[in-house]
Amino acid sequence: MDALVVLVHSPLVGPLTWAPVATELCRLGVEVIVPSLTDRDGDGLPFWRQHAEAVAQALAPVPDGRPLVLAGHRGAGPLLPAIAEASRHPVAAYLFVDAGLPEDGQSRLDLMAAEDPEFAGQLREHLAAGGRFPTWSEDDLREAIPDAGLRRDVVAGLRPRSQAFFAEPLPVFPGWPDAPCGYLRSAYMVPAQRAMGAGWPYRDIEAGHFHLLVDPGGVGRALMELMNACGVGRP
Repeated sequence: MDALVVLVHSPLVGPLTWAPVATELCRLGVEVIVPSLTDRDGDGLPFWRQHAEAVAQALAPVPDGRPLVLAGHRGAGPLLPAIAEASRHPVAAYLFVDAGLPEDGQSRLDLMAAEDPEFAGQLREHLAAGGRFPTWSEDDLREAIPDAGLRRDVVAGLRPRSQAFFAEPLPVFPGWPDAPCGYLRSAYMVPAQRAMGAGWPYRDIEAGHFHLLVDPGGVGRALMELMNACGVGRP
């Protein structure tokens, strides 16, 4: 496979969430990179731009012209068009892993409201009062991440965000999608139904939101199937 698979983590957690899947894909002969979405609050640049530029910087050593498969988990999904535009590498496919879908000018709160209006309303009030999200504890994630060590590391890597993060509009460049898209669902139905309605290749794993850490082999195989369905790699 000539394409480089770029596994983009949600801005609410660290790159650890993709690490076991990256190991599995490497075992299957796929070249993978897991960039870190770095940012600094209050430096004047939108968070989405900082994240797109962080990925572009990680991809700088990749030869020009090498195609990418951009795979985003959860909150990374709406960032994929901005990442594609910043990287300036050709994109062979976009894969959404239990992720929100890009909608030009929509904020993260707007996208959440379409998926779960009740939760989005509660979060909006919490953020307006000066709160941050997420603030999960190890107990909160005990069922979703059974492995105690992984659970501890995920909690340690959480990146609680303020209202400014959730309220900023996220851009989508004209003409997107400019490459095939695929969707892997494990927990969230609303964006998955949109993907199916658009006719995208689709896979379903009935599991929790952190299934990447629970069954990386199954997720890795599902991603390979989606890539093949998008015309990337071996038929």
